[in-house]
Amino acid sequence: VQLQASGGGQVQAGGSLRLSCVASRGRRFSDISAGWFRQAPGKEREFVAAVSGSGDITHYADSVSGRFTISRDNAKNTVSLQMSDLKPEDTAVYYCAADTSSAKSWYSAHAIDWWGKGTQVTVSS
Repeated sequence: VQLQASGGGQVQAGGSLRLSCVASRGRRFSDISAGWFRQAPGKEREFVAAVSGSGDITHYADSVSGRFTISRDNAKNTVSLQMSDLKPEDTAVYYCAADTSSAKSWYSAHAIDWWGKGTQVTVSS
């Protein structure tokens, strides 16, 4: 599975951004979970959000729950992350990811099967 993310940028605290990721090749997109991780300078890559293949199950990190919304469109092989009420601590490179495991089990970056290239999100105070 190849993943291509887009939508990063710079925004002031309290603002919003939407990330999108298009999947191609390999597994049927609706058969795999998809989601996002992020990595800030000097820190490990951390889980942000995941959605099941059918789109009916979502899973969020506590730090973004209530502010970020993940969704997918299997007809377009896309997964999106709507980010609202952004904070400076959300600044990071965001990575699209896909995996055969359940969306509810996503925690560690080491267990993920497929990665896209990152997109930078910068939130200024």
